[in-house]
Amino acid sequence: MDGGELLEIAMGTAAALPAVTHEHPFGPEYEVFKVAGKVFLLATEAPGEPVVTLKCEPEHSRALQQRYDEVVPARYLDKRHWLTVRAGGGVTRELVDELVHNSYELVVEGLPRSRRPAGARRSPGGPRDA
Repeated sequence: MDGGELLEIAMGTAAALPAVTHEHPFGPEYEVFKVAGKVFLLATEAPGEPVVTLKCEPEHSRALQQRYDEVVPARYLDKRHWLTVRAGGGVTRELVDELVHNSYELVVEGLPRSRRPAGARRSPGGPRDA
């Protein structure tokens, strides 16, 4: 998967989720997707290559980093809870879609029930494992 596809799939998936806002709080080069005011996805080409940064459970993040060369600890964010996906041969549409949904679900589950979007559905086993 090339960088353009990575950004297109991640941002398209994020934008289609319930109650998502798309903002640029860090400047025009950073695409930020939030649910209930909480960030769940950042996409940019700012470091010189297209990347997507997502929230992830620490154990799941470590497993993904061992399995995929394109998955690395997030830059400038808590590396235990955030990962960055770069373009490359190991990255598939299904992986990106799953990681975006997982990040969204983690953020939604961390919200008080009164702030959770009405359309957000919790997957049967909680956040997904890719």
